[in-house]
Amino acid sequence: MYAKCIKRILDFFLSLTALLVLSPLLLALTVIGAIEMKGNPFFMQPRPGRNEKIFRLIKFRSMTDACDDEGTPLPDAERLTRYGRFLRATSADELPELLNILAGQMALVGPRPLAVQYLPYYTAEEHKRHSVRPGLTGLAQINGRNETTWEDRFAYDLQYVSSVSFRQDARILYRTAAVALGRSGIGVRGEDSLPDFDTYRKEQTEKEYESV
Repeated sequence: MYAKCIKRILDFFLSLTALLVLSPLLLALTVIGAIEMKGNPFFMQPRPGRNEKIFRLIKFRSMTDACDDEGTPLPDAERLTRYGRFLRATSADELPELLNILAGQMALVGPRPLAVQYLPYYTAEEHKRHSVRPGLTGLAQINGRNETTWEDRFAYDLQYVSSVSFRQDARILYRTAAVALGRSGIGVRGEDSLPDFDTYRKEQTEKEYESV
């Protein structure tokens, strides 16, 4: 009953309440972001939702559009600003996703929605992480965030999917606040310590092939 009905009702009312309460902060971050990024303060990107239906996730931008002489975007670590690091460290960049939750595209708690480009590289078991709405936070985020391996992150996601409950959601939300305040487990996508999943899975496959 909770997973099929009550969870969505709670997500709607809690996200609406959060948007109203946090509206002054959201307005301030929008203005500051527009100044820092010299333009649009929002980042929107297609992500797979429940049953891998694609939706547009919205976040506060944390990186500039800086490119090299050939017009190729610089690595994420070089485009990430000091303001952007603050947003990521406090998870404030995720706050606009409350709009995605209100619209029913996401939930407060669930597996994080990852890049669409990763879809072909999941195993059949890993695809099951998309059987529920993706979340603003999840079991993996309170157990190391970006410091965990891809295998561990997906194991946490699948553990969550198989045991959705009000008690677990409440515990995850409580611990998420502590993790965000502690600013631990922050990483930059694509760095050696946090490779893109598609790159990681390709390299993993190549190593297995070479060992045969």
